[in-house]
Order: sequence, then C-alpha cells, then structure tokens
Amino acid sequence: MTDTLPPHGYTQDKDAYLKRLRRIEGQVRGIHRMVEEDKYCIDVLTQISAIQSALRAVSLGLLDEHLSHCVVGAVEAAQESGDGAGVDAKLQEASAAIARLLKS
Repeated sequence: MTDTLPPHGYTQDKDAYLKRLRRIEGQVRGIHRMVEEDKYCIDVLTQISAIQSALRAVSLGLLDEHLSHCVVGAVEAAQESGDGAGVDAKLQEASAAIARLLKS
C-alpha cells in the first residue's frame, strides 16, 4: 500500500504562483539586458527593487499557505492522535522559514 502525500497548501494557487514566478524571471532577464546595454544604474536598481518586492510577496504567500494548511493540518492530526510532535516540527519549520526571510 502506498501512502499518497496530501497536496501542499499552495497547490490550489499553483498556477498563480507559477505565473508570478515567470513574470519575475522575465524581470530578471530584463535587468540582465539593461546591464548589457549600460542602462542608467538607478533604473537597474529600481528594477531590482521591484523583483525583491515580487519575491517577497511570493514568499509571504507561501508562508501563509504553510501556516494555514500544513501547520493547521498538523494541529488537527495531533488532536486526533494526541501526539503533538508533528505540530512542534511544523512550527519549527515555519519559524526557520520566517528567520530566513527576515535575513534576506
């Protein structure tokens, strides 16, 4: 018997995330082109700032999905089984992810 993993929290919004990431990818290629063409440095920095904001939005969306799906799922499973170890693990994952996001 094979256990199938439940879909990740972002699965329902996967297409939207992929669309945003393709847009970001295009922006990065645009910056590459700007540097090749010796565009004004402030214009390049403005585009870099826009990419950082877009990536931050994707990151926060994924974090929200993790909390509302994975962590809540672990809490529900713990309530059914009486074992809270899964909740602790998911909370540690979330805390570590938040710490990484704050460093960037």
